[in-house]
Amino acid sequence: MSSKTLTEAEDRMKKALDHVRHELSGIRTGKASPQLLDTVKVEAYGSHVPIQQVGTVSAPEARLLVVQPWDKSLIKAICKGINEAQLGLNPTDDGNVVRIPLPTLTEERRKDLVKLISKFAEEGRVAIRQIRHDANKELKSLEDSGALPADDAKRQTADVQKITDKYTSSIDEILKKKTAEVMEV
Repeated sequence: MSSKTLTEAEDRMKKALDHVRHELSGIRTGKASPQLLDTVKVEAYGSHVPIQQVGTVSAPEARLLVVQPWDKSLIKAICKGINEAQLGLNPTDDGNVVRIPLPTLTEERRKDLVKLISKFAEEGRVAIRQIRHDANKELKSLEDSGALPADDAKRQTADVQKITDKYTSSIDEILKKKTAEVMEV
């Protein structure tokens, strides 16, 4: 019955890890990545839509993003959407595509980004520890009610800790990799 507790805890930890990955994918490292524009909304056909719905975003070079719109009439709206997203990017268009050169990061900006990355990673770790706490509490209440033998509760509590360690170390690895990317000149 309480293996359900382990499964739920692992699912929630996986979501926490995915959330950290998603948050970090939007942080500019100096390398062009199409995910940088994930938050950009473009006014098209009377509504605001994600930039991926109006064109193809690619990174043909390390310091350049290119948006190839499916409808050329949306080029000005795409530029406007990128500017309004306040990503510190300066898009230009040639009538066919939107080019977004990525400026090099200053040392101070790199350090600020590392702090931000560390904050996201810590939030992920806190979420995972909270999930561990909830799972252990549920196992304890099952043991106290007699629905789970003491030996099983002990074993499953150890399993919860193993899962917690696995996801925490995954966050640490992501943090280390992203920090190295940001600090790379």
